[in-house]
Amino acid sequence: MDAQLRTHVAFHLTGRTGAADLDPVDMLALRPALLARYRDLASLRYDFPVVLSHGGDARSGVQSLSGVIDTALRAIADGEADERVANHALRLEREIRTIVASGDRGPLSVLWDAAALRLGASSDARLGDSLDRLRTGITVDGELVDCDAELPARLIRHAWTAVQEAKARRFQAHVSALLLKLSDVLQADFVRSDAGKAAGHLQASVGTTHGDDFDFDAMSWVLGQVTPAASLPEARKHRIKWLIQTLTSQRFYRPAGEAAATAPPYSFVFETCASALAAYRERAPQTATLSRAIAMAELETRGEYRDSHDVFFDEDATDVAPIGPQELALFPDYLVTLDAGALPPSEQTAVMQMLAAGLPMKVLLQTDDLLEERSMADGQLGAGAPSRQLAQMAIGLNDVYVLQSGASHLLQCLGRIADGLGYAGPALFSIFSGSTGVNDLPAYLVSAAAVESRAFPVFSFDPSAGPDWASRFSLDGNSQVGADWPVQPFSYEDESHQETIDDLAFTLVDFLACDPRYGRHFAKVPRRGWSGHLVPVTEALAQPERTGTVPSILMVDAANVLHKVLAGESMMREARRCRQMWRSLQELAGIHNSHVERRLARELQKPVDAAAPPAAATRRAAVPEAAAKPPAVPVQAASAAPSPDAPYIETPRCTTCNECTGVNSTMFAYNENKQAYIANPDAGTYAQLVAAAEGCQVSIIHPGKPRNPNEPGLDELLLRAAPFL
Repeated sequence: MDAQLRTHVAFHLTGRTGAADLDPVDMLALRPALLARYRDLASLRYDFPVVLSHGGDARSGVQSLSGVIDTALRAIADGEADERVANHALRLEREIRTIVASGDRGPLSVLWDAAALRLGASSDARLGDSLDRLRTGITVDGELVDCDAELPARLIRHAWTAVQEAKARRFQAHVSALLLKLSDVLQADFVRSDAGKAAGHLQASVGTTHGDDFDFDAMSWVLGQVTPAASLPEARKHRIKWLIQTLTSQRFYRPAGEAAATAPPYSFVFETCASALAAYRERAPQTATLSRAIAMAELETRGEYRDSHDVFFDEDATDVAPIGPQELALFPDYLVTLDAGALPPSEQTAVMQMLAAGLPMKVLLQTDDLLEERSMADGQLGAGAPSRQLAQMAIGLNDVYVLQSGASHLLQCLGRIADGLGYAGPALFSIFSGSTGVNDLPAYLVSAAAVESRAFPVFSFDPSAGPDWASRFSLDGNSQVGADWPVQPFSYEDESHQETIDDLAFTLVDFLACDPRYGRHFAKVPRRGWSGHLVPVTEALAQPERTGTVPSILMVDAANVLHKVLAGESMMREARRCRQMWRSLQELAGIHNSHVERRLARELQKPVDAAAPPAAATRRAAVPEAAAKPPAVPVQAASAAPSPDAPYIETPRCTTCNECTGVNSTMFAYNENKQAYIANPDAGTYAQLVAAAEGCQVSIIHPGKPRNPNEPGLDELLLRAAPFL
């Protein structure tokens, strides 16, 4: 082992540089290579900031600024001036995004005026005309919120409010109709009473306009002779009056119309589980009473209430009988917003108790820092332990709606947020804001990097979606869900000033390298020290027992200069743990299902019974001849390569794991049996072929020989490909 390799291995294992040719990265402001293109977020069109508008539902009430501008441009399109208006619109959008990124907040209308003023719209007639025309196409207004520490709570509460307002409208419409019918019953009874037939009441009911046209004393005498004297039983009148009083004095919703509650409505937003549980228990008697009153009123207004119902609806009962989910769905849901970083053990326990009890609680668990130093113990990072553990434990309860996501992906998850808020049961929203406050990366990038690196992947569990895991659990929102780590193209200029494009995986090690607190676990290798023993992290993870190599990642500095950085063993250990957790989530989503793959392997090992008729012949005998046409033959031969050098897949053995299509969906495709074949070997690189072969769970991908002799790193790729040729 040469001296340079010994130095690199020593750092990898111990974290000590011990040599002048390794530089600490703590103060170098490096970032992973794949993040280099996102240095100036304000110049990019992406999901943030978002407009929180009122009047819509949980989905339509949140829109990206880019989406609002695009909608306005489509609304005012008239052909001749479209290009000019579009260019000015993009300038305005960028200026608004810059204002919001600097910390200014306010409604879209206010920040629009501020951005137009900064662009000089008052002195530039063409710009002013463009922005005036664009504004006519804007149909929404509301607070602009950036992807920061405030976003999760503000967005979830905004969507929760929309859901509760819709619930309130339904409740008030139903209760108002019940109150009207109950009042009509009492009014009809009064009209039949002696007081209702009295001359004074009859005159008051007619009014002054025609008051001299009638003899009300005579009318009262006649009505007394012809109108039955029967009236409502006192017990029923008392019951109806109690119902009206109970329905008009409820404090769960703001009363509609002229009805006035004796006290302000309850608040349903809390910052601790303890306070939410205390409020729920305190209001339980009123909840039961109002639920009972609504059921009684429905029977009364239909004329179906009988004395036998009294045993079920004792209005003076002091004990609280439990009410079912259908009745609970009438009431507002409680919203609890929690800070995972300041969550004491008692609150963690209370969260699970609340969710397990099936209470109507929607819990936002916000994590701002996944990599707090206090979570380290004996070299274990325990990244994001409280929030990740609670989310996965909640799934195990089986009747709790669970959504885990980075704040960067919340706009994409709006539908699932609305589903969770509308779910008739408890829901947990575990959100990573990315607002660590320890580096110069925007919170959006930190959050997106956490999702991309599998440190905080997106997943949802919806108990109402179906009876099985396939319908309930989803990993939608993550890129390349079939792969351990997502792979993206990275282009750079080499020493010969030629553009080079490599495929880079974004791993947990890359995410950890974003955090300056863990700079001591990384060391920069000067360019003169770059050698073949520096291998990508993915390769080191795939072959952990391989000696003579050291894991490294590519990073860039503020001047966009490329660097190779060694990764310490503790970072690799955490990456292996993260990969294992991700693979567990994949199995829950039906990806790389170990039970299916084990069963398939056993089936493939079974000997073929020569006496049995071929399956194809059996199928032909069971259907008419016209229906027995064979399917179209795929581009690639199913069982053998056309030549020893050509890449191919043993298609009949494919388990449909999405591994290869996740690497390159143009190079690899599925046939009509949902089994992979190589559709176009020239649609990607030899490195992708080798990566797919290495990632294939049943080892059926054969990369063949390189088709591009000038592809970088072929010597190493051929060595990796050798076991699969």
